[in-house]
Amino acid sequence: MNILKLRWTTAAWSIIYLLLLLSLVTPFSIVTAFLLVLPVAILFTALDTRSFIVHIAPVWIIAMLIEPFFLLLALYFLIPGLVFGYLYRKRRPAMQVLKYGIAVLLLEMLVLLMVSTTFFELSLSRYVDEIVQMTTAPLTEMGVNSSLGSQFWTEADTAALKDRTMQLVPFAMIISAFLMTVVTHALARPTLNSMGLSVPRLKPAREWMMPRSLLWYYLLIFFISLAVRDSDNNFMHLIVANAMPLLQICFMIQALGFFYFLAHEKKWHPVIPLLTAIPIVLFPPAIIVGIIDLAFPLRQAISKNKR
Repeated sequence: MNILKLRWTTAAWSIIYLLLLLSLVTPFSIVTAFLLVLPVAILFTALDTRSFIVHIAPVWIIAMLIEPFFLLLALYFLIPGLVFGYLYRKRRPAMQVLKYGIAVLLLEMLVLLMVSTTFFELSLSRYVDEIVQMTTAPLTEMGVNSSLGSQFWTEADTAALKDRTMQLVPFAMIISAFLMTVVTHALARPTLNSMGLSVPRLKPAREWMMPRSLLWYYLLIFFISLAVRDSDNNFMHLIVANAMPLLQICFMIQALGFFYFLAHEKKWHPVIPLLTAIPIVLFPPAIIVGIIDLAFPLRQAISKNKR
């Protein structure tokens, strides 16, 4: 890409960066928040450090003049963007970029939670309680006014939902960091490639393999869940509530990788393994495919039979 075109492209990404920051006070923030790392990663990869500062400084100044809080948000998303950009500059493997991206975002979330609780006296429990109360208020009112009475939705149901939501906060943080990292890499790589900057890609889906140790972790969590089912050990319930869905997602990814491998070996149409993602996600027992693929050498057997 010639220098003039690169300048226009990076200028356009600076404008996109500003628009994404401003969008955080709109209803679209639930989507745009997942994109805010992207402009920083692209600009830091494509530009030297001095030019990068020249590009983002006006964005920060404009955003701060409109609303000072925007500057804090920009700083929050700056750090993971710099990590992505640095690793892209060094042409590190895609999987390493994803691991560092998830780790940095998770660390930031934990620090933000700690600072908010310690210095600003914000209570996560109270916040979750308010959200749950607001969400379930129509259900409670419906139950009171219906012929079913309080059996439709009770205050006990609301309290149980709040407890369950609080339990899943770590899971939500991990999934948020994962999705933000995946979205950033999925969009940054083709964008940077179009700018003439080569970025390593992930392995093809047919080569995805989770660590076999996940099987032992799954068995451990399963037996722990049985042991603490009727106990009052909140810490162990917290571990089970978060570890089990995370492990299940790993096995879903493993199952999807297996179907991509099978489609590649059998010369199926590329859309077929993509369609298998629907039952894998909607029908949780389908993770058994991923578990079996991880436990036994299915892929080697299929390749051997093909030969």
